[in-house]
Amino acid sequence: MKLTVWGAAEQVTGSMHLLEINNYKILVDCGLDHESGVDLGANENFPFSPADINLVVLTHAHIDHSGNIPTLVKAGFDGQILCTFPTADLTQLLLSDSVNIFLRKQEKSKGRKKFNRRKGHSNSNSQPLYLYKHVNDAADRMVPIAYHKPFKINNEITLTLIPTGHLLGAAAVHFTVIEDGETKTIAFTGDIGRKDYPVLNNPEYLPATQYLVCESTYGGRYHSDTEKLKDVLIKTIKEACIDQPGRLIIPAFSVGRTQSLVFSLNKIFSDRELPPIPVFVDSPMATMATDIYRKHQAYVSEESRSFYKKNGDEFEFENLSYVKELKESREISDHFEPCIIISSAGMLEGGRIQDHLFNNIQNFYATIFFIGFCAKGTLGSRLLRGDSIVNIKGRELSVFASIKKTDLLSGHGDHGDIMDYITNIPQNSLKQVFLVHGELESMKALKADLNEKNIEVAIPKKGLTFEM
Repeated sequence: MKLTVWGAAEQVTGSMHLLEINNYKILVDCGLDHESGVDLGANENFPFSPADINLVVLTHAHIDHSGNIPTLVKAGFDGQILCTFPTADLTQLLLSDSVNIFLRKQEKSKGRKKFNRRKGHSNSNSQPLYLYKHVNDAADRMVPIAYHKPFKINNEITLTLIPTGHLLGAAAVHFTVIEDGETKTIAFTGDIGRKDYPVLNNPEYLPATQYLVCESTYGGRYHSDTEKLKDVLIKTIKEACIDQPGRLIIPAFSVGRTQSLVFSLNKIFSDRELPPIPVFVDSPMATMATDIYRKHQAYVSEESRSFYKKNGDEFEFENLSYVKELKESREISDHFEPCIIISSAGMLEGGRIQDHLFNNIQNFYATIFFIGFCAKGTLGSRLLRGDSIVNIKGRELSVFASIKKTDLLSGHGDHGDIMDYITNIPQNSLKQVFLVHGELESMKALKADLNEKNIEVAIPKKGLTFEM
């Protein structure tokens, strides 16, 4: 049995791990590499022949885990893609959105090319990495399987999907392998969620596992635990919309974060802990993702299901509106009563959120409330670090709006959560942990703590092969 880490090695994006068992090749995840300085087109250059891959197993739908699957299919992969039922639906939604982004970039590139030709300069055209056809081809290869039900791949390999929280349908992949008469076990965590996260079930511990390929996103970092999410939301809404007649603008990722936020607000307003305040979810993609959450009600948390039985749809309440048309989105700017606007994208890089920022960043009575991570270099990160002037839609604008944040809606487990997850594997079974999907300093912090517990840890370089 051989393991080669071809993505997310000492970095966060581009998860892609090759498992070889008796000449049978399994790719666990196939994500887009979005690291700074990496040309998106480089994702076409696989370090193996896609046609030689027998099977793909997908841990969850996020683009850094799923986003290069259509490229793999386009390049010759013709096997099955195993994942949970929600992951299949959410992945198709996210991959289709990726095509939209590629096509918009292509149009902008064409405009720049025409401009540069007039100036006597050359400019290469930005070709889409893949198109809707390739997304549909990938969707046709998806074979959804249930949690906890062993799936026999062949006489030597069986896999089981185990819930990890993080996103609807997210799963760790646990393999049981018979090789040369010996039984071996290896698991891939994907991304590990948090306990008591709105809408999602808690991550479940793995059974006996000899080798573990584990994410390390929040290694060395801890989430805030001094306040409860409900209290933070109530306090922020009161300050932004009730104590003064203002607007609360919340950038949120359309898939996952928005649904957890809406459910949390639903509980607050249903319990009448705040007076009714108009809430606008301004993201067509968030609306479609919410429909997928409704479809897969069996996969949401017990709390969410109980709320549904008692109060009805957990993603719908009296003062909530889902904004679909762009005309409706623009009309929100004319809504002068206090309101809450939830819009994408979460890091403020594109999407309808930029329109709301453009119209409100100089409004003393507006509050921008961040509920997720913003990568360095994004507009969100510049606002969070306190820049007094930012460029939005080509204009330099002074920042008069209040800027606030919380990490209580982060979908990733922190250092303590990851340690808890690993150390609850029966220790007489665990032989080695491979840390992936994290910055090097995060990996080193986890490795130091795991070594203290006498757990052997490797931090793989990209392309390095381990024999087990």
